[in-house]
Amino acid sequence: MASVHFTAPSRATYGVRHANVRLTGRFTVVSNDLIQHPEMSVVARMLGVFIQSVPSGTPIGIKDLVKRLSIGETAIAKGLRELALFGYLERTLERLPGGRIATRTVSYNHPRAATVARCRAERAPAAPADAVVPADAVVPLVAVAPSVAVAPLSEAPPLPPVSAPVSAPVVPSPLPTPPEPVPEPPHRQEPEAAPAAADRLPAPRDPDNPGRHRLACEVLAELRRVDPRLLLGERDVRYLAGGVEAWLERGAGAEAVVAALAAKLPEGLRNPAGLIAHRLTAQLPPPLVPLRRAPAFVLPDPFVNCTKCERAFRSPTPGTCKGCSP
Repeated sequence: MASVHFTAPSRATYGVRHANVRLTGRFTVVSNDLIQHPEMSVVARMLGVFIQSVPSGTPIGIKDLVKRLSIGETAIAKGLRELALFGYLERTLERLPGGRIATRTVSYNHPRAATVARCRAERAPAAPADAVVPADAVVPLVAVAPSVAVAPLSEAPPLPPVSAPVSAPVVPSPLPTPPEPVPEPPHRQEPEAAPAAADRLPAPRDPDNPGRHRLACEVLAELRRVDPRLLLGERDVRYLAGGVEAWLERGAGAEAVVAALAAKLPEGLRNPAGLIAHRLTAQLPPPLVPLRRAPAFVLPDPFVNCTKCERAFRSPTPGTCKGCSP
């Protein structure tokens, strides 16, 4: 019997093996929480690592990333939205002194970095406000030597003596009458303004359809699942539901409506209700022509035998065939 070799491996090794070298330059420390995120797509994780590797001040707009990476604009936009959703990217709009609006982008290596940055900003000492001098405070005056020599004033001649004035009898002045109070105008409650829209929303021909109205409200509420920027309030949903009903009435499906309203959203979207109202009006599909249906199948007449020649022919009632009929 052969001897047992205890130095031999119990089984063949499998899995990846790392053969690394020590890096002294051109490397980036990235968290495994970002690279191995279980919910983000591969494109989003790759974009997060790439943005972490570029130096500060590098433009990372969609157009700039398309030039440097072999990915389309739609995939890059979706990846940036995922990074912002999970706390690895923050994009805000800032107004410059010249009136222009610029996008300020901050990349975080971990979602906790955003919380730490906000806490540091809140703990930073505020700039001292200008000292406010109270009205009753006495401000000391400092004498300042004049820079231009002033000529001495000539002595004025003495004024003639003035006789004492004769006191006139004091007449009591009448008391002022208080002004009549002016009645305040009644307060008018202004109606709520509807969301800004470029044109009038289309309306369905048959508005009395509760099932279709419920489906239209669900379509508008589900838009935020496609893009968080399309979050609508209840008032906006009630206002836009009629336009969605017009699309559904013309044969458009719920998925087609969502795809048309959420496609190619502009950057820096501030008024989602106005954008959806414009698209509902400008992209209203035409009504579908009713399909021509084939006529219903009609069963042929049964076979019967001719009463004279016994030949079989089709007829709804028994009788003679065409050859035997007079």
